Amino acid sequence: MRFVVWGTYCDDVLEKRAPFRQEHLDGLQRQKDAGLLITLGPTADTRLVFGIYEAESREQVEEALHADVYWREGIWTELQVHPWIQAF
Repeated sequence: MRFVVWGTYCDDVLEKRAPFRQEHLDGLQRQKDAGLLITLGPTADTRLVFGIYEAESREQVEEALHADVYWREGIWTELQVHPWIQAF
């Protein structure tokens, strides 16, 4: 099943994420290699994060997101995971 993720970033995200960015990107690559992550990234104004996951359950997606350094270090301040029906 596919899931969409919407979330928010902390204030001053570009500065605050810098020490954690490589760990974050490495983790996303592992998720992509495992077939879990389809795509993920910020909106152009870096206020929101958007992603698409392929997973067995919402809990699997939430577990992956909460293990990410951006969540652990407060770079992401809110995350919402929703089942998604791809119509086209």
